[in-house]
Amino acid sequence: MSSETIANEDIVSWLADNPQIEVLHTAVCDLNGILRGKRIPIDQARRVAENGIRMPLSTVSLDVWGEDIMGNPMVFSSGDTDGICSPTGRGALPINWTTRPSAMIPLWLFQDAQTPFLGDPRQALAQVLRRYAEHGLKPVVATELEFYLVDPDADHARPPISPYTGKRLDSDALLSLDELEDFGEFFRDVYLQCEQQNVPADTAVAENGIGQFEINLLHTSDGLKAADDAVLFKRIVKGVARKHNLVATFMAKPYGARSGNGFHVHFSLNDAAGNNVFDDGTETGSELMMHAVGGLLSGMAETTLLFAPHFNSYRRLRPDTHAPSAVSWGYENRTTAVRIPGGSHEFRRIEHRVAGADANPYLVLAGILGAALVGIEDQIKPPRPFKGRAYSERLPKLPADWASAVNAFEDGSMVPRIFDSSLHSMFVACKRQEIAGFATQVTDLEFSAYLEVV
Repeated sequence: MSSETIANEDIVSWLADNPQIEVLHTAVCDLNGILRGKRIPIDQARRVAENGIRMPLSTVSLDVWGEDIMGNPMVFSSGDTDGICSPTGRGALPINWTTRPSAMIPLWLFQDAQTPFLGDPRQALAQVLRRYAEHGLKPVVATELEFYLVDPDADHARPPISPYTGKRLDSDALLSLDELEDFGEFFRDVYLQCEQQNVPADTAVAENGIGQFEINLLHTSDGLKAADDAVLFKRIVKGVARKHNLVATFMAKPYGARSGNGFHVHFSLNDAAGNNVFDDGTETGSELMMHAVGGLLSGMAETTLLFAPHFNSYRRLRPDTHAPSAVSWGYENRTTAVRIPGGSHEFRRIEHRVAGADANPYLVLAGILGAALVGIEDQIKPPRPFKGRAYSERLPKLPADWASAVNAFEDGSMVPRIFDSSLHSMFVACKRQEIAGFATQVTDLEFSAYLEVV
């Protein structure tokens, strides 16, 4: 019996041991990292655990507003056919921020009982990990996610009121212990819920923006779990914030003039014996690590859309903002897109710093690990590591805007080696539809600037 089967059987026994649960949801993760699904009766849990639940394959390819993607072959031309949503093996996860005792069963999509639907972001990551396994390699992954707490009553980003002082936050407070203590009850509930959902929350810090925080998730040698953890963590933080009359946002840039929210990914690779193949006993790192870096840089422009998938994302990728704007790498250099952290050579790893916290964790990890693997397979050599301020005009740049990133993703030669054509075409169509949606909106700034002037 597989570990997933055991975990799925645990759904039924867990619910039997927790008769207080009144509400049970099932959910898959769509292209934008949004969980979508159904509420089911508690007594249907065994059926879901054993046979899954039917939902349209197009469920994972809605735009950010929840609308069908026009021209998506999964919708009208195919009759909007169903797939099978099966439990991921995570079991039933308790939820403590809702008004009634609740739980959620995470699912992923199959075309039928045995065939993965590779348009599902989680299945796309699983496909990349299978390729690593064929090479006898296993990624070890850790993530860092930043978010802002904001006032729930404002119609734009506004700093929250401290539950402790009763005053509105009014300044940046990098590494402030006072700010962590001000929101101590919020963090207590986040850590409690993470423990209950087996999300390995580690260090929390106050970050560089007003009401901005970061929580690191511990590394794991299960790449799917690392992405699961990040998806669940974002939902936990947002749910617990609502419980405390706050709003938590993972928008890449909620404040135009303040720090953006990043999603940094650290990874190394183990061989079958558990040895870190990035470690060659030196400060430089192994040749295989160099090839992984080469792949990341070679595919950086065409994979940027995965790391910056929204209109707001491109406000973050600007020079001198603690976010990268150039295709670059270096040792202990936080201005580069790819950083090799210092420390003992035994823990040699790569930090990828491009993604914003608004990105889909499954697609982020699939894009990073996929590009690194192409670099290893093709033995791509990176340029010399960059020293100093990596916003130099002479370095190649990331796509400067959303439309350019979509074009690079659509036309890139590496992306088809990472993703199935179904996900590739759906993601492009999704982003083009969202671009069109934003293009039809006239902003308040435009109206005030031009109404009587031009």
